Amino acid sequence: MSLDFGLQLYSVRAALQDDADGTLEKIAEIGYKHLQPAVHRGLAQVAGPLTAREFKRRVDELGMDVQSIHAMVDDQTDWDRMAALNQELGSSAVVLPIAFFVDRPGTVEFAGALNRYGERCRKAGLRFYYHNHFHEFQVLDGQTVMDLLIQNTDPDLVGIELDTYWVARGGANPREWLMKLGDRCDLTHQKDLPAAVQPANVFDVFGQDARFTIQELLQTQQPELFAEVGEGTMDLKALFATMREVGVKYVFVEQDMTARGEIESVRISYQNMVDLLHQ
Repeated sequence: MSLDFGLQLYSVRAALQDDADGTLEKIAEIGYKHLQPAVHRGLAQVAGPLTAREFKRRVDELGMDVQSIHAMVDDQTDWDRMAALNQELGSSAVVLPIAFFVDRPGTVEFAGALNRYGERCRKAGLRFYYHNHFHEFQVLDGQTVMDLLIQNTDPDLVGIELDTYWVARGGANPREWLMKLGDRCDLTHQKDLPAAVQPANVFDVFGQDARFTIQELLQTQQPELFAEVGEGTMDLKALFATMREVGVKYVFVEQDMTARGEIESVRISYQNMVDLLHQ
């Protein structure tokens, strides 16, 4: 099955803030066609200081498109406004980028909220996804958070955008999880893991029973803990073969942190993605 790739714009967040127009032009020159913005500040800004209208005009001029967006949503979200934003951008999906979990009952309750958000999106003609980090692979009363989420959400309402790097950092096997999720996962995120990162399993650092909050996540956000796609130790050829097998449509390069400049980083990942996907 065909597998295409794009760029999660969180990867170039500082560059967009400094020069949004110029950064989008550089992204287009590199060769990226498909974008996934990270929308913040009450849906008012889509990329750096750009509004949705300004962003869409520039993206169209550069021959790119928006496939989906990342946005923090909750029960207070203005879903009519969310639907209008996606329509203006030409986006077909909303991805909730992160959540934190304390115990099994709270995780099951959160899964119910995901179902509600998925239903709101479906009514608006949008798909809805949850995006993982490492802490979804913490075990709560004999099951991982991720297992609890997929068992307590409706597959017709809630998809999973699997971030393969974070699966590996959670001590799990990304290919096994791709197979387990099947057609619930047609969007993925890709970065790479440097060989020097030891231990790779974050739970070996914090302990399996730690309570994970934004503070623990921030401790994993160091440039030396990330590599550009194809520059690390992940078996990307096998991963991409499995993505094709299960029907993933888009894999988005997402570079949380980099020791390089942001534009250089996404350029390296683009070149390696082209080579890997054509092997």
